[in-house]
Amino acid sequence: MITEIICAGFGGQGVLTAGKLLLYAAYKKDKHVTWFPSYGNEMRGGSANCNVIISDDRIASPYADNPDMLIVLNGPSLEKFQNTVKPGGRLFINTSLVDEAMVTRTDVELFKAPVTDIAISLKNERAANIVMLGYLCKKTNLFTDKEFENSMCEYFEDSGKGKYNEKNVEAFRSGYNLD
Repeated sequence: MITEIICAGFGGQGVLTAGKLLLYAAYKKDKHVTWFPSYGNEMRGGSANCNVIISDDRIASPYADNPDMLIVLNGPSLEKFQNTVKPGGRLFINTSLVDEAMVTRTDVELFKAPVTDIAISLKNERAANIVMLGYLCKKTNLFTDKEFENSMCEYFEDSGKGKYNEKNVEAFRSGYNLD
């Protein structure tokens, strides 16, 4: 099993953190993982993306030329990366900021969720990335809800970026519970 994922959006939307959370959850499942970030000089507001590769075996390259999954949190990221997704792959778009009419691929499975709107309704706009990860976990079965939730909380505690945060769990649950 090998799964290649690109997370993309504006700097400040948490796309790099989303990738790190996927990486950490896979690591906790004893998978081989890589995380390869890319961002402009002006991180907040500029373009940011990362490649995450999860595998049962050793990984030859940290870069995903043709990912199995693409998570896009803004329109420019959709324009830049949608044609890289493997035919039959999965495309996750944030319909709060991405016009669905911009999706030109008919050979991928499309998942749409207004994750920024949901995060705003939770009074936690910066958690749109976590809402999307909840939705991704539900739709792909890459991780169970408990596996991801536990690893997410552990990641934030171990990374020095905070402690257990009920708001993050609430954001994840909101995405996971979407239909």
